[in-house]
Amino acid sequence: MTTTAQSLPRTASGPYDYVTSSVDGPVGIVTLNRPKQLNALALPLLLELVDAIEQHDANPDIRVMVITGGTSVFAAGADIKEMADASSVDMLLRNNPGPLWDRLRGIRKPMIAAVAGYALGGGCELAMLCDIIVAADNAHFGQPEINLGLMPGGGGTQRLTRTVGKFLAMDMVLSGRMLTAEEALAHGLAARLVPRDSLLAEAVELGKQIAAKGPVAVRLAKASVTRAFEGRVDDGLELERDLFCLLFSTRDAHEGMHAFIDKRQPTFEGN
Repeated sequence: MTTTAQSLPRTASGPYDYVTSSVDGPVGIVTLNRPKQLNALALPLLLELVDAIEQHDANPDIRVMVITGGTSVFAAGADIKEMADASSVDMLLRNNPGPLWDRLRGIRKPMIAAVAGYALGGGCELAMLCDIIVAADNAHFGQPEINLGLMPGGGGTQRLTRTVGKFLAMDMVLSGRMLTAEEALAHGLAARLVPRDSLLAEAVELGKQIAAKGPVAVRLAKASVTRAFEGRVDDGLELERDLFCLLFSTRDAHEGMHAFIDKRQPTFEGN
């Protein structure tokens, strides 16, 4: 039976199977830990990630959180095997990670994404859900869902467009184009570019700098900047989720996902 967001308990509260959680002074660090699957964002991993971040958010000694996947990969997207045979109803009612994304969106303290290697699909969306992205020099960002007959479903069409602008976002979403770390920095998708080997240290140091500021001011400033950036993003997110789930009623989507699993080129027929 497929594990779903609804059948799992609301909290997992460590020890975790798919993430690790640690503390460096006032900074909570959560590391995605499915290296063989390139940190694919299966629902059990997302649940543990959200729980670990919420634990840090509730800890008065923690003022900033860092999310990372290590120095080789951030997250190469959703777990395609988990979705390959899902219907639109499955995605809407059982396999829908939307409530987990919403819980991350409700985190009060700043979150820093420390991105190395691929941040694709859901991985790029996770990074964009954070408040600051620190990119290693080997980072690549992209929304390649179109190659599977799908589209972004975790905020990618909304946050990417607001970050890099309509035309580059269209290029990335419709062609599957990836941005290098340098391109991401130039287009505002990353705030800082650092050497791969010092990625986590740089992100934690930034977290400590922020943690030294007034915590109430930091939380309110985060809320204000987020409101300026997202505005009425809720309507767009709802439409994106509905359209993403609708695609699971098409043959092309299932052809694309199975082709990915089988390591072959998909044949799309437009139905």
